[in-house]
Amino acid sequence: MRFSGLVLGVALLMKSDLVPDAGLPVEPGLLRQASFLGQAPIERREPQQGSRDIPTIRVETRLVNVALNVVDEKGAPVGGLERDDFEISEDGLPQKIAIFERESSTPLSIVMAIDASESVLRNERLEREAAKRFVRALLRDQDELDLMDFADTVREIVPFTNQRKKIEAGLSELQHGDATALYDAIYLGAERLASTRADNGRRRVMVLITDGGDTVKGAHYAQALEQAQRAGAMVYSIIIVPVYADAGRNTGGEHALIQMANDTGGKYYYVEDPKDLEAAFAKVSDDLRTQYVVGYYAPPRGKDNSFRTIKVEMKDAALRAKYGLRYRTGYYADAR
Repeated sequence: MRFSGLVLGVALLMKSDLVPDAGLPVEPGLLRQASFLGQAPIERREPQQGSRDIPTIRVETRLVNVALNVVDEKGAPVGGLERDDFEISEDGLPQKIAIFERESSTPLSIVMAIDASESVLRNERLEREAAKRFVRALLRDQDELDLMDFADTVREIVPFTNQRKKIEAGLSELQHGDATALYDAIYLGAERLASTRADNGRRRVMVLITDGGDTVKGAHYAQALEQAQRAGAMVYSIIIVPVYADAGRNTGGEHALIQMANDTGGKYYYVEDPKDLEAAFAKVSDDLRTQYVVGYYAPPRGKDNSFRTIKVEMKDAALRAKYGLRYRTGYYADAR
């Protein structure tokens, strides 16, 4: 089946086998209407009179692509490794590496979601300029970025585009609020990423700028994490903290983002001063530019769509002791 229009805000309490077509246009602002109470709005645009149905060609593939970061003991990226340096397994069973790319140049689909609550946007001009420089440095013609903000609600400001000027204009339209719908933002951002094309080993990335707090009764952590894993999204969190060494600081939200980064193959960075945001963005950019991509064909298991665990290791014991690996820990078989 195929949606003829736009689907946003699918309820967490409903399960569906329908997957929206990649690259559908999105009307900015609609995401904030999403509900997590089982009654999420679905907008469908009817075909114009006289339009013809276009046949949809579907290709079933079991290819699983895994973005992989290799770092030394100081955390610096390690380049120059070869396919034969790695081994990969699924649920404990060795798999043959079918695709290997060094220092990845594969396309990126990025959702950048900015916490617009008053507790985070303390110096909006500095934060906006840091985000603009990040976009200019990272985004290439084959990449695309979707800009969202979240406070009391989640709002899509700019749908997926590779036009920097549109994104920069959108960064001037952040709307402040009192609450923080963090997990709603992760869930909805992952939904948007899941709708993007999966061509050429395209990597899906979510970049969050937030203090880690979630104060809205919506999606829960486990639901947000599952949706990110179903989308194959790497979650990068730039965690803005008021006072890093404050013993009374509530770190629950921060630890949740750290765990999500570990499970999805992303990373997290702490920022105390808005002046340090640019350096944090630069680290995210460097991390994405120095990845390997390892791909294998998953063994068929009929209609078993459960979560599959992934393990990547260096074959050589000396290299295994010397280098650290970071990658997503698994995937859902119906999403890959």
